[in-house]
Amino acid sequence: MNKKNYLIYGLWLIALISTLGSLFFSEIMEFPPCVLCWYQRIAMYPLVFIFFVGAIKEIDSVLYFSAPLVVCGWILSVYHNLLHYDIIPESASPCLQGVSCSTVYINWFNFITIPILSFIAFTILAVLLGLLKREMKSEK
Repeated sequence: MNKKNYLIYGLWLIALISTLGSLFFSEIMEFPPCVLCWYQRIAMYPLVFIFFVGAIKEIDSVLYFSAPLVVCGWILSVYHNLLHYDIIPESASPCLQGVSCSTVYINWFNFITIPILSFIAFTILAVLLGLLKREMKSEK
């Protein structure tokens, strides 16, 4: 196995852990997701399948199918954190009905919240995708 395969398996593992984590929070802990959480899930969930197929079939196009989802998810997570920490007012939130986007369900070590976990996951995915792109260029 080469470095490219390890990167794709790492991407798959991060996406899988993130997906299972979000399902744990909503289905086991019964924390209802807000609108922004749903949008981030829409960006994260398909990545599990994209990276799995890319790892099994060794498809180079995995980068091009996953990058738009990772970038959109990262932007949404940044916006969600800005709302969550009151940098952007709640009135600018798409969560005007139902669950508030600034609701704090967990607060580990006084800074780790669900929006931060999402931001960390999408950031790691973006960094690994950048490394994968560099590795793919060096192979050519």
